[in-house]
Amino acid sequence: MKFIIRLLVTAAVAFVLSKYFLSGVHIASFGTAVIFAIVLALLNIFVKPILSILGLPLTIITFGLFSFVINALIILLAGHFVTGMIVDGFWWALIFSIALSIVTSLLDGLISSKE
Repeated sequence: MKFIIRLLVTAAVAFVLSKYFLSGVHIASFGTAVIFAIVLALLNIFVKPILSILGLPLTIITFGLFSFVINALIILLAGHFVTGMIVDGFWWALIFSIALSIVTSLLDGLISSKE
């Protein structure tokens, strides 16, 4: 149940960010946002660990900042797979990934504290 709630929170945050705050990220509908959240979860499970291992030397050299690049690449890849979602470029993907992480973490903390 927690996983489904987390997916819905991610979808809602992604949809709101794309509609009202980030003009470089376009999500057509809330249904598209839910599909994006599912694809993002799958990519974070299967692809992100591989990219993290391959990018470990760069992550160490940049004191962890390369992990932001990996997150942006995951967002771009998710945008490639989800029809109805367009990310205008790498920088928009980077900003979107940072904003999505911050807001979903805050909301997850609020939801977890009420349980």
